[in-house]
Amino acid sequence: MAVIFVTGMSGTGKTTALNRLEQRGYRVVDTDVGGWIEDLPLSEGVGTEPQWREDRIDALITEHEISGKPLFIAGTVLNQGKFYPRFDEIVLFSAPLEVMLERIATRDTNPFGKTAEQRDQIVADTAEVEPLLRVSATVEINTHKPLADVVDQLAAFAGHSPNKIHFRCRP
Repeated sequence: MAVIFVTGMSGTGKTTALNRLEQRGYRVVDTDVGGWIEDLPLSEGVGTEPQWREDRIDALITEHEISGKPLFIAGTVLNQGKFYPRFDEIVLFSAPLEVMLERIATRDTNPFGKTAEQRDQIVADTAEVEPLLRVSATVEINTHKPLADVVDQLAAFAGHSPNKIHFRCRP
């Protein structure tokens, strides 16, 4: 069983890569959609921050620990570090800032990053948050290379393709 966590700033290609992995037959969960995240108060008591619903993430990982099937999870939230010990790989997606901003400007699958304020937040988060993610990552993939290469590199962490049947020959 492999649980591979993909994290990174907005516009690095997490959703696109997971969609390709899903097309190859892998189980993927993009935590940006589907009720995996809720706004919770910050520990300082001022404001809220999107965080994983820990009960749901715990159940998801437990299910896959039992199943023995690989799982790819993607997201970037404040409390993701609580689950790092349960991931086989923590993969940081990175790309040059200008590439990220161009992708965000042209994507139609996610409205985040369309306003000047949101783009400023992406620039600030890239400077502040990405270095913290880098320290915790087990591997970094620069997603400014061809998508197929990125997806192949991710799939290698899962061990084998879920679409292939493996036979064991007896001597």
